[in-house]
Amino acid sequence: MSENTTPRKNKYAPIIGIAIISLLICGLFFPLLITGIAQATMPYQANGEIVKLNGVPVGSNLIDNNFTLPIFFHARPANESASGVDPDITMPEAYSQIPGISNATGIPSSALTAIINSHERGTFWIFGSPYINVLQVNLILINDYPAVYSNFTNS
Repeated sequence: MSENTTPRKNKYAPIIGIAIISLLICGLFFPLLITGIAQATMPYQANGEIVKLNGVPVGSNLIDNNFTLPIFFHARPANESASGVDPDITMPEAYSQIPGISNATGIPSSALTAIINSHERGTFWIFGSPYINVLQVNLILINDYPAVYSNFTNS
């Protein structure tokens, strides 16, 4: 019996080829395609829902914006939020911050309560609790009370 003297092909070549093609399609082309479609069809959402005040970006509706001054509403502490970057607080959390903000700014508690109540967001059907977006409420305070928040307006 004679031995086959033809060179043996690399048996891993097809696997390596499929891996490279998959990497290019799934890791490069598909993300670029989806990003391009998102930028073309909904750029505000695709760019993180950046909110501007007087033309200057001040935060995002999607993540906590780290308001630390006592004149603003604050997001929940990181140990109470699964991700630590939740931009929303429940209505009881918002109500609990009213006395401190009222004392720091002189804005009547009733006015702060009205702002919170008018910007309450619901949840889907019976899941979860009503909430407010901290950034949106803080921007309303800046716009409605320019004398108190004069350092945060350009006017």
